[in-house]
Amino acid sequence: MIHRLVSLVTSVGIALSMILSVSSILAEDSSRAPGSPQTSRPNILFIIADDLNNSLGCYGHPLAKTPNIDRLAQQSVRFDKAYCTFPLCGPSRNSILTGLYPNSTGILQNSQIFRQSIPQHSSLPEQFRKAGYFSARIGKLYHYNVPTSIGTDGHDDPASWELKINPAGIDHLQEETRIHTLTPRQFGGTLSWYASPGQDLEHTDGKVATEAELLLTRFAQHPEQPFFLAVGFYRPHTPFVAPAEPYFGWYDRSEMPLIPGIEEDQLDIPKPALASAKKEQDQLTDPVRQEVLQAYFASISFMDAQVGRVLASLKENGLVDNTIVVFTSDHGYHLGEHGLWQKQSLFEESARVPLLISAPGVSRAGHVISEPVSQVDLYPTLVKLAKIPAPASLQGQSLVSLLSDPQAKGRGWALTQVMRNQGNPNRAGAAAKKGTAASVPQPQPNSNRFFGYSLRTDQFRYTEWDDGQRGRELYNHLVDPKELNNLAEKPEYAAKITELSALLKEAVGKSLPPGGVTPEVSDKDWPPVLAPLRD
Repeated sequence: MIHRLVSLVTSVGIALSMILSVSSILAEDSSRAPGSPQTSRPNILFIIADDLNNSLGCYGHPLAKTPNIDRLAQQSVRFDKAYCTFPLCGPSRNSILTGLYPNSTGILQNSQIFRQSIPQHSSLPEQFRKAGYFSARIGKLYHYNVPTSIGTDGHDDPASWELKINPAGIDHLQEETRIHTLTPRQFGGTLSWYASPGQDLEHTDGKVATEAELLLTRFAQHPEQPFFLAVGFYRPHTPFVAPAEPYFGWYDRSEMPLIPGIEEDQLDIPKPALASAKKEQDQLTDPVRQEVLQAYFASISFMDAQVGRVLASLKENGLVDNTIVVFTSDHGYHLGEHGLWQKQSLFEESARVPLLISAPGVSRAGHVISEPVSQVDLYPTLVKLAKIPAPASLQGQSLVSLLSDPQAKGRGWALTQVMRNQGNPNRAGAAAKKGTAASVPQPQPNSNRFFGYSLRTDQFRYTEWDDGQRGRELYNHLVDPKELNNLAEKPEYAAKITELSALLKEAVGKSLPPGGVTPEVSDKDWPPVLAPLRD
């Protein structure tokens, strides 16, 4: 009953007092904590940003001012080639938190949760709960409709957490009528921005950081109780709202970089690769583009400041030496590359994510990993670091060897997919039919729905649209990191295409569940009655 009661808490004051009693009970229940004594078990601090690409100082961005994340990178292993499984919030976040590819979760769009398709699967935080950890969420971890769901549970999974806290700040409660937007009265799915006169602590992400500080202080008072604390920031997701001072002031609008040569670039790109473009973005002029860029970078810097507060609290409370810290984003984000904005493409800017992991006693501080890795690898990595059981169905690889050994090798590729659905959006899961290593999921005949799969190796990005029937792309990152020259139709690359196509089909086959059929999402209302912690 304890986890049911805690999950219903809405008052922060009551929630904090509940932590003390719940953590004491969990610590006394030795049956929930197999293995080594709890005092030696590492805590987990999982920090995730929303719609953040690699525009960070630690990834070499020339303009982004992100001193706190950069400092974390110096203390962490930085993965230079980390990729999401699906460049859309809902599928990506469900994939991260289940350790399964979207083809195996059945989640191929937003506003869905994996319990609707694979209800018996144990999520990452749930697995830590089963091992005796106190699992808490602040802000956005599963999908939310931003900004309308801010302050609510969004499309959350109740069984994942002992405690849920949903702050809401002035950016959502007071300022939405002042936001500039390309589409009137829309903010979350379109480019929208605002330089707020408010202060950090008044904004949602500022409140998220405040709640994290309070929880870390409480956790420090009970070192015998290990915790899994997930902190989900909303920025820089649209609307790009951040305090005008200092963050907008850090970026000169006239110096915001614009992408040249778009029409020439698009000549060798298959049409499906550009299908994420939105008609409303045709109204963008160069001055408006620079205004949008200024707001995006300001939002990143604001989020970075809140990350810094959380990390400072971790240190002040003496928790650094026994806490594994992960920082990432749900997917990348276009800022005009190839004429695209936002997400849902299979280009590098949309598929690539930042990934920093600090594991005291294991990871090499400041080391950079160039092996391609996927966010589906986070679940097996964290359970291995914590020495807790892992579900047999996990599809990722553990990154522990990469954290400790610069010469270690991984699988050698990362798989990202998209599904563009212009039909009934509620039947997305039904589109993925039986697939094997030689036949990947394809849309139904005469539908407006199509699939894209992209494989990122150390040197190449190779993409097929509808098994190659709607086009292929091949980019050599050694000489073309911006993916401007599609080599797929060049005769001298025919052998490489054959090789990578076979590897892509093998990777897609591995992304499917046993039997090769993507689970269909239930139409039943979510959430159901809270599932028990364990059988």
